[in-house]
Amino acid sequence: MTALIDYDAGNMRSVEKALRALGDEPVITRDRETLLRADRVILPGVGAFRDCRNNLVHYGLDPVIREVIAAGTPFLGICVGMQLLFASSEEGKELCGGELVPGLGIFPGGVRKIPDTPGLKIPHMGWNSLKIAPGTRLLRGIPDGSYVYFVHSYCAEAAGQDFEAAETEYGMRVLAAVERDNVYATQFHPEKSSETGLRILKNFLEM
Repeated sequence: MTALIDYDAGNMRSVEKALRALGDEPVITRDRETLLRADRVILPGVGAFRDCRNNLVHYGLDPVIREVIAAGTPFLGICVGMQLLFASSEEGKELCGGELVPGLGIFPGGVRKIPDTPGLKIPHMGWNSLKIAPGTRLLRGIPDGSYVYFVHSYCAEAAGQDFEAAETEYGMRVLAAVERDNVYATQFHPEKSSETGLRILKNFLEM
């Protein structure tokens, strides 16, 4: 069973539809026992980091996510769901007295706003190619240079870390995917990335 974490902040139906197209039957839930029984768990995310983080806290999902990861269950974060796995974010700090908004801290590093660059629009919205690290499990079988779909204004900073799985360019180096042990995440939306995205989700389902 694949569990999609329901915290009022996800691109839930699109992810569910993509998984069903692959023959999976995902369950949308925020129930602790269901999440702990799942064969794999996905944390989607659309919206502002601070709001999404507050929703996780409101539903008591922070400790559940840590339990799921500690149990070795394959775990996938998507878009803001990836950003939440990092230590902190600049997004929303103006509402927190200028302090960085804390994330889950599963990966070290922070989330920063993409700087304004002449000729490039923020948010970054559209198709970009991936530079894929050798040996990545999540992107197994995906040719280097494949295009995937992004919608974001912020991105994680983690240069030189061994958990980097893919990057792209958008006026700067953008960390596009990470993986370490049983935890995987993408800044892009695999559920909106056509056949390439479906292959990535299939890889995750086969973990």
